[in-house]
Amino acid sequence: MSTIILGIESSCDDTSAAIIKDDILLSNIVAGQTVHESYGGVVPELASRAHQQNIVPVVHEALKQADVSKNEISAVAFTRGPGLMGSLLVGVSFAKGFARALNIPLIDVNHLKAHVLAHFIKEKDENAKPPEFPFLCLLVSGGNSQIILVKSYDEMEVLGQTIDDAAGEAIDKCSKVMGLDYPGGPVIDKLARQGNPNAYAFSKPHVLGLDYSFSGLKTSFLYFLRDRIKEDPDFIEHHKEDLAASLEATVVEILMDKLRKAARQYKIDQIAVAGGVSANTGLRNTFREHAEKYGWKIFIPKFGYTTDNAAMVAITGYFKYLNKDFCSIDLPAYSRVTL
Repeated sequence: MSTIILGIESSCDDTSAAIIKDDILLSNIVAGQTVHESYGGVVPELASRAHQQNIVPVVHEALKQADVSKNEISAVAFTRGPGLMGSLLVGVSFAKGFARALNIPLIDVNHLKAHVLAHFIKEKDENAKPPEFPFLCLLVSGGNSQIILVKSYDEMEVLGQTIDDAAGEAIDKCSKVMGLDYPGGPVIDKLARQGNPNAYAFSKPHVLGLDYSFSGLKTSFLYFLRDRIKEDPDFIEHHKEDLAASLEATVVEILMDKLRKAARQYKIDQIAVAGGVSANTGLRNTFREHAEKYGWKIFIPKFGYTTDNAAMVAITGYFKYLNKDFCSIDLPAYSRVTL
């Protein structure tokens, strides 16, 4: 008998539902929220309201595209946290009600683990092989910057993480200082392709071990612009491509420096990247360069699996289902948690 998992993701501003059947992805529907663009960031109250509007049609479409009846579903996997509490509650409440109505198991998923396990998503007629355990995963997003030692589907150890801001957060805030559109990551990526990455030098942290820090970079970037604007009020407009390229290069260099140290220290050559920032062109290109230079076997997710999506929740739920790792219906959502 087939195992069919419905995955639900609602941790931030994307409402998503996915269907996985015997580890093969059948559908992955994502509804974004444009309402936040005029505010320059995600507004929690508006996000939760949009989730309430989107959750039913998104799940309906996921079932329709997968050609699966709700009565065929083996279990419901949902993002329990971390994330915005109001957003999480919409997905958690829907998953609980759906599971209770069909009398099927409920599986809670850690959002960070799901990003790591996105590398195990399989599509029809796809022959790509996932990483072999153990492997290192650089998890980089707007809220997280971590180097993770992945020992198995359910055993992961954080080797290093940011002590202040995340890489994606730093990029978004620097983008906002430049007056660029929200979200800043894709805009910086596009501009950086046209600029000189060596045009400007920004502060790099000196943090012991494998931890990261990006607050100093933000301050350095802000002060640099402040001084240049005094000389030329239109400095940003005249040099935005070089600014974007230099900022991106600095962030990537900071990330890769610690990742190289982790690979040497743990003698691991299977290296993956995950999270929203893994969509960045500069980071992807640097990963490929490191693969050639250091003999790494790298794993870069498809663009659709870099940002928040239910496919990664469903595949995590699938592995937990095989181990009968279910949760009770009274478990609450959580806004903050570690691996």
